[in-house]
Amino acid sequence: MEPPIPLVPAAAALRAGDQGPAVEVERLCSRIERTDSVVRAFTPEPGRHARLTAEARAVEARYRRTDAAWACAGRTEPPSLYGVPVGVKDVIQVDGLPTHAGSALPPGVLSGPQAEVVDRLRAVGALVAGKTVTAEFAIDAPGPTRNPHNPGHTPGGSSSGSAAAVAAGLVPLAIGTQTMGSVIRPAAYCGVVGFRPTYGRIPTDGVLAGAPTLDTIGTFTTDLAGAALAASVLCDDWSPVAGDGPPALGVPVGPYLEHAGPLARAAFARQLDTLRGCGLPVREVSVLLPDFDDVVRTFRTISGYELARVHAELFPRFAALYRPGTAAAIRRGREIDGVAYAAALQARSSYRRRIADVMVAQGVDLWVTPAATGPAPLGLGSTGDAVMSLPWSHAGLPAVTLPAGRAPGGLPLGVQLVGAESADEQLIAWASQIEPVFGGAPGVAPPR
Repeated sequence: MEPPIPLVPAAAALRAGDQGPAVEVERLCSRIERTDSVVRAFTPEPGRHARLTAEARAVEARYRRTDAAWACAGRTEPPSLYGVPVGVKDVIQVDGLPTHAGSALPPGVLSGPQAEVVDRLRAVGALVAGKTVTAEFAIDAPGPTRNPHNPGHTPGGSSSGSAAAVAAGLVPLAIGTQTMGSVIRPAAYCGVVGFRPTYGRIPTDGVLAGAPTLDTIGTFTTDLAGAALAASVLCDDWSPVAGDGPPALGVPVGPYLEHAGPLARAAFARQLDTLRGCGLPVREVSVLLPDFDDVVRTFRTISGYELARVHAELFPRFAALYRPGTAAAIRRGREIDGVAYAAALQARSSYRRRIADVMVAQGVDLWVTPAATGPAPLGLGSTGDAVMSLPWSHAGLPAVTLPAGRAPGGLPLGVQLVGAESADEQLIAWASQIEPVFGGAPGVAPPR
């Protein structure tokens, strides 16, 4: 694999003119040619080199330093992601690239206007390196992507290609989506930083929906500095804050944590000891999720009902082209009635309030949990279990995965930090204090 590329120094080098976007395109295409035949993070694109070269030249022309043009525009340097190649999950519309969503449906029926998230990337000079592989319709029928740390293992999903593209050193930034665990889990499996902001903080216009009241756009980078830079471009009204003082960490003990496998629980115990050893207050909280099974049922009612309605027009026309697991999920969702859905929405509102109340009552700044039930499972037939993300996605809370060591055999492990609603900036600031405790992303190379 290629050495992973930290976003901040890569972007700084491009802005400084050490290398232009056209040069970066040559390097990107070489990296993809050398590596992606194994990892398969990107969807096939025969004309990738020509398209990217044209886009790079257009970006260079737009931001070429000429005294008169730059003075009129009031610019002093290129924008924050000038020339940076970005992988974009193949449920997100990109002008000039088809959307397949990991499915066999005719791409024309899935087309639409370019997504707002891509508009924001291109507005600051980023280049779309290509579409990254997704599980079918961002559910759980996996694509061909392999884990860069061991190609016999899954990279997780549904944002499989986005996580693998960053971990394999193909791009410094990739965009994914999460309905339950599709950013946090693959980031953990691939040993990179995954950031899922508060629900709605990044507009989802132009993103094929899975469950509209749950779907959230997230990012993959090698480190938190990169996540913060990406968030400053993509999140509405981003305003960085200082992480003053160590955060108080809450551990939601009880039925929820019992879903983690033995290896993940043992690693989590060591991670908590490490955090305590660094002087961070760690508090066990048993009152948050004693009814975790009810939370799971409520989540599945909402997500199932919404999935079926999203596919209400396409599924009757193309049912034979859907993969069996996806078709079964849609059929289950069609059996959920509006009364049950309305009750589930009410229950979710109450659950959100309960989390906020518990955080105040227990003095918790961040929740800390395993990022996944264990390291990446062997085989490519499944993307793994997303249950460790479920309660936080259900509530729409911001979360981040930090790489936190390796399992026997060398596969990465992650730790998940969850903040209060809309406190994304504070989550990133506090997580940046914790990141050095675990040594950063496995295998991250020095800035190039």
